[in-house]
Amino acid sequence: MNNEDVQLLLEYDRWANQRVFQAASVLSAEEFSRNMGGSYGSVRDTLVHIIAGEAGWLTYWKGPTVSGERLNEFWRRHNADFRAEQFPTLSEVRTKWAAVEKELREFVDGLTEESLGKLFPIRAAQISLAHLLQHLANHSTYHRGQVALLMRQLGHAAVETDFAEFLMARQG
Repeated sequence: MNNEDVQLLLEYDRWANQRVFQAASVLSAEEFSRNMGGSYGSVRDTLVHIIAGEAGWLTYWKGPTVSGERLNEFWRRHNADFRAEQFPTLSEVRTKWAAVEKELREFVDGLTEESLGKLFPIRAAQISLAHLLQHLANHSTYHRGQVALLMRQLGHAAVETDFAEFLMARQG
């Protein structure tokens, strides 16, 4: 993966996130936080999980490199800062998301081909920043699919967020 690929992938991630927010804007406050039994329970909790993941990876990449063993401790502390109850409304989730996306965009804009090759310890492995950025987008895509299912279960339309849809929309 080169810098251009990473830029495109993160542009897709932002596009898809915005489409999900638009779709979720029709939910009542009760529907937004209703536990539907999904992986993270509700639309809100799933969206907070996605943004917590994006913020967590960004913090990890920008901070001093920690050992693979200390990574679990890092995520436990980080997830405590992203409890869904801290974000009772879609507006509050969007506000936090906008801040994280801005910081992520600035980070990605500053990457070089060399920095994309930097290795980060993940458990017993060493994974390149380029592949971790790909993981970030893939993780978000996976959970946006769960949001789509939750939206349907709540009786609302879900929105297309496939990469091909993004590419076609980009071309007009």
